[in-house]
Amino acid sequence: MSYFDRIVNLQISIDTRLQRRSGDITMMHSIVLFLLYLLLLTPSFSFAAKGMNDDLSDDSCIVDRVTTIIGQLTLDEKLSLLIHHNPAIPRVGLQAYSWWNEALHGVGRAGHATVYPMPVALAATFNTQLVEDIFDAVAVEARMKFHRAQDTGYYGDYAGLSFFTPNINIFRDPRWGRGMETYGEDPFLTAMMGKACVEGLQHNGVAACLKHFAAHSGPESLRHEFNARVTDYDLHTTYLPAFEYLVKNTHVAQVMCAYNRTDGVPCCINNRLLKDILRDEWNYQGMVVTDCWALNDVYDTDTLIPRHRYLNSAAETYVEAFGSEVDLECGSGYQGLSDAVRSGALRESDIDRHLRRVLSTRLRFESWNDSAIIRRYSQKRSDSLNLAAAGQSMVLLKNNGILPLQPGTSLRVMGPNANDTLMPLGNYNGTPHHFVSIASALSDISDTHSSVVLYVGGLNPQLEGEELQVESDGFFKGDRTRIELPQYQVDELCRLKSQGYHVILLLCSGGAIAFNNVMDCTDAIVEGWYDGEMMGEAVRQVLLGERDDMGRLPLTFYAYIGQLPAFDDYSMQRRTYRYMDEKPLFPFGFGLNYSHFTIDSVYVQQQSDKSIHVAALVTMDSTIAPWLERHRTVLQCYLSLPVITNSPKKSLVAFQTAIFSSAGESHWMHCTIDPFWLRYFDVDLNTMMPIPNGQQIQIQVGFDSEDTSHVITLYYIQNE
Repeated sequence: MSYFDRIVNLQISIDTRLQRRSGDITMMHSIVLFLLYLLLLTPSFSFAAKGMNDDLSDDSCIVDRVTTIIGQLTLDEKLSLLIHHNPAIPRVGLQAYSWWNEALHGVGRAGHATVYPMPVALAATFNTQLVEDIFDAVAVEARMKFHRAQDTGYYGDYAGLSFFTPNINIFRDPRWGRGMETYGEDPFLTAMMGKACVEGLQHNGVAACLKHFAAHSGPESLRHEFNARVTDYDLHTTYLPAFEYLVKNTHVAQVMCAYNRTDGVPCCINNRLLKDILRDEWNYQGMVVTDCWALNDVYDTDTLIPRHRYLNSAAETYVEAFGSEVDLECGSGYQGLSDAVRSGALRESDIDRHLRRVLSTRLRFESWNDSAIIRRYSQKRSDSLNLAAAGQSMVLLKNNGILPLQPGTSLRVMGPNANDTLMPLGNYNGTPHHFVSIASALSDISDTHSSVVLYVGGLNPQLEGEELQVESDGFFKGDRTRIELPQYQVDELCRLKSQGYHVILLLCSGGAIAFNNVMDCTDAIVEGWYDGEMMGEAVRQVLLGERDDMGRLPLTFYAYIGQLPAFDDYSMQRRTYRYMDEKPLFPFGFGLNYSHFTIDSVYVQQQSDKSIHVAALVTMDSTIAPWLERHRTVLQCYLSLPVITNSPKKSLVAFQTAIFSSAGESHWMHCTIDPFWLRYFDVDLNTMMPIPNGQQIQIQVGFDSEDTSHVITLYYIQNE
């Protein structure tokens, strides 16, 4: 029996004995209970206490302890633990706790913390191990902050161990302001990066959360009332696969339901999404948490914020949510939940069912030994990972030979983002350890009289982001109204070129920008995203040829806005590389190096476990940066189902990176295509199914989504 159980049993025993006595024994009862209360508040009786970690690593022990706690709670106490601000309940050993914490690209909104590149930039690295290492470091930093907050008695928002990340929504349209928070437009890349994030966090006992379930990608101005009309085909082939893969292949602790409606029903009371698909079809056992104050949107008649108004009252809404699969509300709906229970419409057994999930999750992450994890904290390691991510996420889109800069070359650094120290931080960020602008990072090679201009342009997270109150030319409440580079920047770039300057354009943005009209006005173009606090140093290294491991586009860069359907149209037709008909400005997966790679031969073979193995002999045949010892390329594999008409034109199903040291070097690069991604949507069964036996498939192996130099046709065999 654990110390906690002994204390609880001791209290019960004392209660029983004292009830048999009278008079002055009541005072003794109060004294004993007060002493027990003090014991429970001491560190040795905390759920995070060192002496209890071994006990809590055992699932059966957690189940027993949760059962004990629930048996001791009053109904009001139970309800209070299903709202994100959990109060302290010392007599059962629970301290106050807030479930609302952020770690989108570093611990957010909690003081000083390492600020890594935004997720869309991390996706551009195509480096899942790096992303997992980053979130491992984030979890260690989070543990340290949690420990310090506990020591100071702070138990509010942004100081806990349960994080509302990763955002694995599909960046279906570049106008969406929050697209920078996602891992791009592709379901497979999103799933791989999301898995790296979840495992990096949870290997350190920090709870991750998949959001926003489901079909959530703008418009920001309408999100509290918007109805995403999604066909079953698009739902299963684009909007759900990353969620399904992570639910089935990680032990993710939380899933967050979205603000919007999907096919008419608000996501947080949408039984088709939360029960039929998430719980029953995918067998998800973890917590479901609402987006913050999303339940208010279901019933509230607030005239300031247009809302769904789908139901008539708070009580009715909480019956629908907690009578089904919502376990925790991020919000302030205690009264509505209480009314639902006390009216008899919501049973206490439903409350207990949700409470078991909530407490089990909390006890698991609170049981870890903080001190052992905190000893792993190293700001030097975090900075190293940060710089690696910033460098590997930058995508070289154009280079006429001006890069890398020749030794002794100076730069005239200018443009709207050149001196902005906040731009690299994106959103949902902490306070960085280093506030460094691009201009400051390049100060030693800056010269206002130089004939080479680095123009730091693009957009800014003050203009695009989550539900911003910005209404200006090209921007509306967080979203973009067009995708082209702002005209004043086009004019400046073309003027500089006409005056004889060599122009390098560094684009800063949270997503794709159309800039066809400046291709002839520039000598080189680098997409730099919002690349975190080490962005300036990474820019320096790329320009000076101190690295040749740049990234690949996790998005299609469209040539002009007319290539896209309406922003509020959730059909995937004409969207992303998987469905668009016209030629983009730059395709998904594209990115240049200072070296040139070729694929000499490709072998494809189906394995006994129904996976497909791809082997490609890749050679680095030349480089313009021979002084470097690390030159990186990304091999990409795409699947096409030419006989199945109701399928994408192609879909990424595997990728692999490799490092080369010198020209002439060759490596065999290997990819394995998981059977999960060898599926199609069966219109008769209305679900995803394995590729039929004997079905013709094509595997495209290359360096971007339009590289069709190696396409292998084979017939897929479903082994008996």
